[in-house]
Amino acid sequence: MTEYAGEFFGTMVLVIIGNGANCQVLLGSDSRTWTSLSFAWATAVAMGVWISGGGHVNPAVTIAFSTWRSFPWRKVPGYVVAQLLGAIVGAAIVYATYFHAIDIVEGGHGVRTMKTAGLFGTFPVGYLTSVSCFFSEFLNTAILLFGILALTDTSRNTMPAGLLPIGVWILVYGIGAALGIQTGFALNPARDLGPRILTAMVGYGGQVFSTRHQYWIWTPIIATILGALAGTTVYDLFLYNGHESLANKW
Repeated sequence: MTEYAGEFFGTMVLVIIGNGANCQVLLGSDSRTWTSLSFAWATAVAMGVWISGGGHVNPAVTIAFSTWRSFPWRKVPGYVVAQLLGAIVGAAIVYATYFHAIDIVEGGHGVRTMKTAGLFGTFPVGYLTSVSCFFSEFLNTAILLFGILALTDTSRNTMPAGLLPIGVWILVYGIGAALGIQTGFALNPARDLGPRILTAMVGYGGQVFSTRHQYWIWTPIIATILGALAGTTVYDLFLYNGHESLANKW
């Protein structure tokens, strides 16, 4: 039970800090910089990992570790549900904190449009094609998993386990600062779907799901999971020597 609670609270704090940073930067009158968001989301992920006790806080990570490593498949549903619920609760806390500012930006009490939906879920820039959106999140998440596996590979890295979130912070900051601006670097199905569900519940309606031909499922969910699997596949085939990898059991 403790590990599922860790996934819940870790993902909740991840979303609180990350979505909170979106609101702080984009609803405020200054400091509207992508660097600020990259910094905050890196902190969000690092804190989520610390709070979860070195957990996954990301369904893409959970699925990749179950596919290629020795993480039990029987735990996957519980992990994913805990991550998603944590993301919904985290987004709800941020919404309760910032709904007055959202009213001001939207131009009226209770008005909710796509203008502010991106404070919670991820949406791509207008010039990007659907294929490019998919590739962006696929690449970003592949790099995320590749980096995580390198950080946790004791045969190649002597980093103390307690310092893992610092390495993850550097990794996520780098991805966000270098590759994140076009799609918002979801990297995590729960981080996007949880807040997206919350926005649908508080007045944004079905538009957060229908926009760009159901973008929400093809890019923040499918592309991130496939990217995670690809990053893990490449690392395990070419760099990893541990026996818990499927690649080394053939």
